[in-house]
Amino acid sequence: MTAEPSPYAFKMGELVLLIDPKDRRYLVTLEENGSFQNHAGSLLHADLVGVDEGSEVATSLGQGLRAFRPTLSDFILSMPRGAQVIYPKDIGPILMMADIGPNMKVLESGVGSGALSMAMLQAGASIVGYEIREDFAGRAKNNVTKFLGEEVLNRYQVQIRDCYDGIEETGFDRVVLDLPEPWNVVEHAASSLKPGGIFVSYSPSITQSVQTTHTLKRSGFGELKTTEVLHRGWNIAGTSVRPDHRMVAHTGFLTRARLLHQ
Repeated sequence: MTAEPSPYAFKMGELVLLIDPKDRRYLVTLEENGSFQNHAGSLLHADLVGVDEGSEVATSLGQGLRAFRPTLSDFILSMPRGAQVIYPKDIGPILMMADIGPNMKVLESGVGSGALSMAMLQAGASIVGYEIREDFAGRAKNNVTKFLGEEVLNRYQVQIRDCYDGIEETGFDRVVLDLPEPWNVVEHAASSLKPGGIFVSYSPSITQSVQTTHTLKRSGFGELKTTEVLHRGWNIAGTSVRPDHRMVAHTGFLTRARLLHQ
């Protein structure tokens, strides 16, 4: 009698994250006749099929590799990119500041490589994306489908458009921007958002946030807030407890506002 396959086992076509003893991470897509190779040997993709997530496998030279399904954070840090991505430390706060959830209709501009798109789609939102570069739009869609699957394209439309020129649709619950001059979108956002809708922009420079904030105040928005997220890990090993020697400090400023009913 053939045993039922484990529901936790890897299958062909899946993404797998391999982690070596020094915490080096390798992302692979399991393919027929595929193999993974590094300095410590090789591993056939077929040898991972049927293996439960969390298991340790060995390369041809005996190095142990722990195998997991990648988290969104793992994928973002290793996926193909052209534009600079918004990193996980800022993506989490953006999801909370914008209150992204199921059935939210979101206008995203500055789609880049699709990192923020994936997080909002995973949270259940539907996205209309404006991107001026066709190569970035294509890469974003490829990354999104590689991690979330083709079916998510029902909720992900990327148009080659310049958000500075206007937003065609209305009735958006949220507008989320990663653009050099987000203040140039504020008036368009005020016309396209529902009353009480949320505007969030990500900007590397505080002067960008200042100008965006001033424009929001003049354009019918309230509940304004700008935040910078700093990320520091801690090392805990027995009785030795200390902060990591390195931390992820400044990456960008997050500016949030809500559209007031006029």
